[in-house]
Amino acid sequence: MLDDIDRTLLTQLQRDATQSYAALGDAAGLSAGSAHERVRKLRERGVIRRTTVDVEPAAVGRGVLAFVMVNASEWMGDAPIRDALAAIPEIQEAHIIAGAASLLVKVRTATTEDLQSILRRIFTIDGVVGTQTIVVLESFFERPVSL
Repeated sequence: MLDDIDRTLLTQLQRDATQSYAALGDAAGLSAGSAHERVRKLRERGVIRRTTVDVEPAAVGRGVLAFVMVNASEWMGDAPIRDALAAIPEIQEAHIIAGAASLLVKVRTATTEDLQSILRRIFTIDGVVGTQTIVVLESFFERPVSL
């Protein structure tokens, strides 16, 4: 379970993961060493999965965002399906879902022509029988997990 200090550290790291342990400690009422130890333990427990940089997709040629619901004739939750989706670098996320579709994938491409190419690749995966694609026109916001 997370306590208030853990939540403070996580909130600070989500805002800026490059800040020093001294700054993290100041925000949480800890010494730099204690903040470092807390963060290390959060990593060990899997609470912090990774540290990354948030890149503006359009600035790196990935301005087209789409969500694709994948319809399937069989269960899509096994390793071969996961591996086939993971092999397509434009797919940022893939989720098994409940409802009419079996999978939901988040795709970022440079153009709609590139998106069409990704859809063709998805159709080559065993068990895929159809897709429904939603192209995002504008994103109001994306936020990290609330603590």
